[in-house]
Amino acid sequence: MQLLHKTILCPFCGHPTHITLDISGDDQDDIEDCSNCCNPIHIVMHKDEARHSVQVFVDAEDEQFY
Repeated sequence: MQLLHKTILCPFCGHPTHITLDISGDDQDDIEDCSNCCNPIHIVMHKDEARHSVQVFVDAEDEQFY
């Protein structure tokens, strides 16, 4: 198991939130509540095997994509 520890900012209130992601598996798509304002934070982790990198995307859970 490989763990990645990151500090992200809540897209609602800007409060720093510490997250831990398991990067040994596949891509992850998760919702985590902000410890400050309790709004849902949408966290997407993508592993790029070709570039040996991990990308973490953070947005508000209620954002719409068209």
